[in-house]
Amino acid sequence: MPDQPDYTDIEDFIRQVFEENFEQLRLESGHSITPEVKEAALQQVLLYWRKLHHIAERVTDTEVHLSLPGQETPRGREYTIEGVVDIVREEGRVTMYDIKTHDADYVRANLELYEQQLNVYAHIWQELRRQPLDEAAVIATDFPRAVKEALESNDPNHLAYALAQWDPIVPITYDPARKDRTLYEFGQVVDQIEDGQFAPPPVEKLEETIPGPRTERFGTRVCRNCDARFSCDSYRRYAWGSSRGRVAESRMPYFADTSDDLDQETWRTAGLDASV
Repeated sequence: MPDQPDYTDIEDFIRQVFEENFEQLRLESGHSITPEVKEAALQQVLLYWRKLHHIAERVTDTEVHLSLPGQETPRGREYTIEGVVDIVREEGRVTMYDIKTHDADYVRANLELYEQQLNVYAHIWQELRRQPLDEAAVIATDFPRAVKEALESNDPNHLAYALAQWDPIVPITYDPARKDRTLYEFGQVVDQIEDGQFAPPPVEKLEETIPGPRTERFGTRVCRNCDARFSCDSYRRYAWGSSRGRVAESRMPYFADTSDDLDQETWRTAGLDASV
């Protein structure tokens, strides 16, 4: 195994800036997160650097703000689409990268969802900014289970091998013809929000299996990230579903449980310092 470059100074800098940003966000928002979630977020940043430093070092335009104002919803409301991307200009070619905190296999299995967004960004970059674009890709920073296990092993060679097998870059094909349909769907969502239409999907939708490397239902992959799930009728019915039988019934008392008593106390008090 070849020697790995020593990026100790840069990783120390990343940790310092991460901590500063975390404290700033905590104080501004009045909310915090558990130490476990914070550490997982830091590991994503560090591993992104270790795996893709060759891209990070070549970024010429970082956090480019893209804006598409003056869009109109099906019901006549005006709205603006905004996004942030990184640009690499090298050897006469221009590549657009959109960083997502998702796992690469999930992105590949649901490519159309990501193509929709990046096609709009590419339209803004090419048609409105009059900038050339040769390639576009998603960088999926959520590392796979093999990398997580390698981290837990504390074996540098194991981690180096796992990182070498991980491919977080997912190329996206730019298709100008799809842009109009995507904008129309965005407009529909804006109308639903403005009209206060927040009805949950039917429980049948939650039962559907989402394409991806793991067999996951919509109710698991999507709904578990929703703050309102415990007061959502569809989610309750999904959790009580007959397909889960006694398992679902045994879990219901723990819907709001974070784990053991220590974890629960940490979760409960995580934001107290920020609100004093």
